[in-house]
Amino acid sequence: MDEIKFRFATSDDFDELGQVMFDAIHNGPTKYTKAQSKAWAPAPRSGPAWAERLRGKQILIAKRGDRALGFMSIEAGGYVDFAYIRPQAQGTGLFRKLYDQIEARAVEMGETELSTHASLMAQPAFESMGFDVVYHETVDIDGQQLDRARMSKTL
Repeated sequence: MDEIKFRFATSDDFDELGQVMFDAIHNGPTKYTKAQSKAWAPAPRSGPAWAERLRGKQILIAKRGDRALGFMSIEAGGYVDFAYIRPQAQGTGLFRKLYDQIEARAVEMGETELSTHASLMAQPAFESMGFDVVYHETVDIDGQQLDRARMSKTL
């Protein structure tokens, strides 16, 4: 079996990242209803609007061969916007491997704190990385109410 390789994504990877996100939301374990998941990601994200959303972020991608297994992003200000792992790679330590490199990059960038809005599924993973819940909130996405947590970690 090919070893997992990590690198920072380029715009050529963006559509594949949309597939990873969709796969994680719709095919992995979840605490959200089907309707909530559909509102969150009705289809794999791709195209110019998705590319614009990703532009300006440093996105670490984990690949085995030519298949992306997961990704995590960091941006100026220490915000971790994306953290998605394909279902078949969940529980393998991939989240920690991605996170450790993202935290190292944040330190290189001079960040002193990281923050994120974690889904119900991601919250335990971020807690295991030393994040604390700042507050819980419910957001409305396409008529569906999704619970999440604002979390932070001092570096």
